[in-house]
Amino acid sequence: MKVYTKTGDKGTSSLYNGERRHKTDGAFQALGDVDELNSLVGVAREFLSELDTERSEQLQTIQSRLMDVGSAVATPLENSSDSKLKRASFDPNAAPLLESWIDAMDEELPALTNFILPSGGQAAAFLHLARAVCRRAERSVILLVSQGACEEGVAVYLNRLSDYLFTVARIASRKAQQAETIYKKA
Repeated sequence: MKVYTKTGDKGTSSLYNGERRHKTDGAFQALGDVDELNSLVGVAREFLSELDTERSEQLQTIQSRLMDVGSAVATPLENSSDSKLKRASFDPNAAPLLESWIDAMDEELPALTNFILPSGGQAAAFLHLARAVCRRAERSVILLVSQGACEEGVAVYLNRLSDYLFTVARIASRKAQQAETIYKKA
């Protein structure tokens, strides 16, 4: 099977349910944002793997959940078959798992008393960048949720994921023995 199909050469692509839509459709915007996020998480994971095996494994799990996010986004609720919806349904336990990981990391970190700037070494900086892209992906998905095209749990997961990425960036900074840069108002 070839990687290229030429079926998208005229500006349309297929969703999981087989429906063809223009590539500027909100579903494809969300899919692109989630794909970019997954790629950034992969880069961050490569840098973090040298510092923290446990969190690197968590990031690998998150990358798989982001593929699940993509499946849910690519299977619009309003016009997909029950079998497709069942296969692409998003795990409601995904966000609580992130919460448990955040809570465990919070116990290792000093309380935040100031805003911090994205910094703290390569892994931390990429995790902060992934957090920013995660927020964009969340906004793209929220639009779909508001239109009834995507499960609300997908947006909840992305919301919690941005919190996780912020927290794990702080952990990565500590593991790299890099100071967090404090925001200083002009």
